[in-house]
Amino acid sequence: MKSALQKSPIPESKAYLARTLNEPVFDPHWHFHSEYQLFLVLNGSGTRFIGDSVKPYKAGDITFTGPNLPHLWRSEHAHEQEQNIAWSEGVVIYFHENFLGDNLLQTDEAIRLRQVFHKSLRGIEFTNKTAETLQQLMLELIQMDGFEGILHLLKILDFISQTKEYAILASPGYTNTLREADTQRMFSVYAYVMKNFKRKIALAELADLTNMTPTSFSRYFKIHANKSFSEFVSEIRIGHACKLLIEQKMNVSQACYQSGFQTLSNFNKQFKAITNRTPLAYKKEYEVY
Repeated sequence: MKSALQKSPIPESKAYLARTLNEPVFDPHWHFHSEYQLFLVLNGSGTRFIGDSVKPYKAGDITFTGPNLPHLWRSEHAHEQEQNIAWSEGVVIYFHENFLGDNLLQTDEAIRLRQVFHKSLRGIEFTNKTAETLQQLMLELIQMDGFEGILHLLKILDFISQTKEYAILASPGYTNTLREADTQRMFSVYAYVMKNFKRKIALAELADLTNMTPTSFSRYFKIHANKSFSEFVSEIRIGHACKLLIEQKMNVSQACYQSGFQTLSNFNKQFKAITNRTPLAYKKEYEVY
């Protein structure tokens, strides 16, 4: 297990780091770090965890996460990681808040940048035309170095500070209460649920996994995930159902039972609570594109 809080990926001689990822899976470890991070998925799919947000991810997704916000991208092909097949491709940009010095952010000219940095503490996902433009800008940065790269990164930050095409990910009440031992424990829980969510998971199973009583585990999970364990499992199942409806083109009934739900009525209720639309409306929305 990797350390939850790792050494800065940015060399001391650099203002930022931009690189491509071409790996079997994205780093699947539940972790956080002191850098801001812009992340673009070029290839791959799975489930993305940012703070208390749980959503499926796909090619084209772009997120911006602030310092010390726990996150992981769990690939659908995580079990094939050791085969060294490049299922996952992306672009990641790291930088510190003070990469331009300590004073610029305090100026009137930087007010929008301060605002977007504050929003990133809960995680931001960019959508629609903004995501398309931002993808191109990020790919261009990979080809640059020196001061040209710094100017281009500023262009990216100015662009995202002005757009309105975004969604905030973690809930307003979310705060990172994790210690390193907690990240390892929560990662074990996430991995277990991702492997077993298509069947009924007894609370006692997770209690045994984490060496707790069922009551203690429920309390522990609620504190660190900002939601109940049953709510978390429902989010995983609905995220999987979304992919089945769109990518596998399953009908609503098939997606329901393939995602671990026992009744169609409960599936419809949970789906609407989490996505704010019915499964059929969700499917039709994506069929337009």
